[in-house]
Amino acid sequence: MENFRFMREVTELLTARYGRWACGWDWSIHNGGPVGAWCCDAHSVGEAEETAARVVDCVLEWRDWLEDTAERFERLAPPPGADAEDRSWHLERAATRLVTAVVDRTQAEAGWYGLAETTLAWFLSSTGLGPEDAEKAVDAAIGGRFKSWAAPTPTLLDAVGEALAVSLTGRGSYRER
Repeated sequence: MENFRFMREVTELLTARYGRWACGWDWSIHNGGPVGAWCCDAHSVGEAEETAARVVDCVLEWRDWLEDTAERFERLAPPPGADAEDRSWHLERAATRLVTAVVDRTQAEAGWYGLAETTLAWFLSSTGLGPEDAEKAVDAAIGGRFKSWAAPTPTLLDAVGEALAVSLTGRGSYRER
């Protein structure tokens, strides 16, 4: 419990100083997150200076993930005024590329799909969909098909991307033409 208190206090300190974005600083790859510098409390918390340096590394790594993800969102977003067919194409493409980026970053460790779900929901929110609707759309598209310690096959990635796009646009795959 002492380590949980430590984590909570560090998170409170970081968010007070830098803002809410710092909340994920300790989302370890071992727990499905993008941060490799943090393992777990038992292995990552040690002497004060060593632990402080590790926390800094984690904050920088988390920030890098957020900035990289934001850039991906900009590149993958449907253009303003896109019709349903173009929007569907962009959403399908974004879903497969974002999930692939998550798999690469997390090495498909335990619970990696949680970051995939979060990333897709953030992406949809960035395109104007409300947060609750984004989460529902992602949950429906993935439907429990992603598993820990197993990278999705290209066929599964395509199916999830298509399901997400169709559910949000009502348009079938561009491959149907």
